[in-house]
Amino acid sequence: MSALQDVIIVGGGHNALVAAAYLARAGKAVTVLERLDRVGGAAVSERPWDGVDARLSRYSYLVSLLPVSIIRDLNLDIRLKRRRYSSYTPLPGDPARGILVDRGDADATADSFLRTTGDAAESTRYERFGERLLPLAQTLFPTVTSPLRRERDVRAAVGDDDLWDAVTARPLGDLIRASLSTDVARGIALTDGLIGTFATADDASLRQNRCFLYHVIGGGTGDWDVPIGGMGTVSGALERAARDAGAHLRTGATVTAITPDGEVTLDSGETLAAKLVLSGVGPAVLDGLLGSEGALEAPEGAQVKVNMLLRRLPRLHDTTVAPEAAFAGTFHINETLTQLDAAHASAAAGGIPDPLPAEIYCHSLTDPSILGPELRESGAQTLTLFGLQVPHRLVDAGGIDRDALLAAAQRSLDSVLAEPIADVVFEAPDGTPCIEARTTADLEASLGMRGGDIFHGDLSWPWAQDDAELETPAQRWGVATAHDRVLVCGAGAQRGGAVSGIGGHNAAMAALELLGS
Repeated sequence: MSALQDVIIVGGGHNALVAAAYLARAGKAVTVLERLDRVGGAAVSERPWDGVDARLSRYSYLVSLLPVSIIRDLNLDIRLKRRRYSSYTPLPGDPARGILVDRGDADATADSFLRTTGDAAESTRYERFGERLLPLAQTLFPTVTSPLRRERDVRAAVGDDDLWDAVTARPLGDLIRASLSTDVARGIALTDGLIGTFATADDASLRQNRCFLYHVIGGGTGDWDVPIGGMGTVSGALERAARDAGAHLRTGATVTAITPDGEVTLDSGETLAAKLVLSGVGPAVLDGLLGSEGALEAPEGAQVKVNMLLRRLPRLHDTTVAPEAAFAGTFHINETLTQLDAAHASAAAGGIPDPLPAEIYCHSLTDPSILGPELRESGAQTLTLFGLQVPHRLVDAGGIDRDALLAAAQRSLDSVLAEPIADVVFEAPDGTPCIEARTTADLEASLGMRGGDIFHGDLSWPWAQDDAELETPAQRWGVATAHDRVLVCGAGAQRGGAVSGIGGHNAAMAALELLGS
């Protein structure tokens, strides 16, 4: 067994790198163990197609929850760019009309709402809905890198009991229906509660509410930004910060067991020991490493992701909107509230939703640098489709495969375009189309995300319940497990999820308290 270290971090995702950087900068001896041949987890950029100079954020793609304080503390060279266009939503059944939410032109936004919904007041309702949520964002986001606050204190700071109850005590559908009048606008709002989350608008579990809350508080505004250079620039900057601080990053190191007293065993038989172990893997995976497999409810992702490279942007039925505007934000496809709930019912019954609700992003419009010079000059663009209401149970049962999900995604997309998406897909030098689907099964196999759950399990509220135990540093920072010397530092932390670094930061702060900073 090697010499006792201060901290061993299991898993090398972006949160693990954040934790490693903070701890090493504080003078602690830190080793990160990653089973893959590179660190970064889901926050990486890759070239999926041989001979094609396009760097895609293959798994995660936008940034909202990464606090500026982490970027500053670790001197990260990360640039984030705000998108002018928030979203475009063609009307299902009549895609010649669509809602374009243009941050730079309020009148154009209002006109598109009127033309699409026939309701002159819906644009104002939509704007007021966003404004009403701002107190949540402004109050909550500054707290995510501090010890957990009690619910009663956060509620008092928000200062709007009706809003608080609407978001935290009743199904999200009630708030959306009370705030918006049209099915299409209600759907735009609901999608923020369904990213990677299998639920309906009225799900009594409120998992859709928790997902929604995290989507609308980022940065104190709820805006989602594009990382310039691709998601790999985020994990790359974090890797440099950790290495420069003196952290030891070991790749190709598969952990097979962890003991509650800080011993970690690798598949080679090597055993390491540390005063603390930080887990960057999901809680369900951690339980297995601790010998408690099955102690937790199995997590379940609910999405399919399709990455594409196009020769050019496809034509739209809506001639009043330029494709460069429609695809520059979030392009909603068959995502009315009614369609989203119907899709849930279809998937719960064991079938692929038809049409498949989805949203797409064209990152190269905001950041052309992810394409090589020849591709940029040719007019090529990336396109990422994120399909909703596709729970892992569909692919885990073996009856639905990647090709079936890809076909469903293409059918849904084609239903709102003026030409088939296949007609504009770029071809690699060997003649294969530049399109790939990544299912929950792919995430489980490639990244070790149990059930393909991008959140490592159900999201939790970003505060402590009034009666919660907050006696230990790990409890106060929301990173506790059943074992004092094992902490959570990944998406499974109480305020984890998305590309945020929050779990890593908070685990590092708890560890420094325990070790003595």
